[in-house]
Amino acid sequence: MKYAVVKVVNGNFAISTEHGENLKGAKVAFHQLCAALENADDVVTAEVKIMDENLDNVEGYKEFIFHGEEPTEEL
Repeated sequence: MKYAVVKVVNGNFAISTEHGENLKGAKVAFHQLCAALENADDVVTAEVKIMDENLDNVEGYKEFIFHGEEPTEEL
């Protein structure tokens, strides 16, 4: 099975990295990309996934990042 890390950042889709059959490498790249996006000042929303060649999510590797305004609670 072949693996890729895909991302949607501020509405823009892209394949971040491709890893052939190296799932461990895809997992490392997934965590590195999530950390980079979490720390990026220009990211409002992002979603990162590891997907296989059938476009299925792999082992639940899916992260949503949100840096917009927190909703205010009405009293």
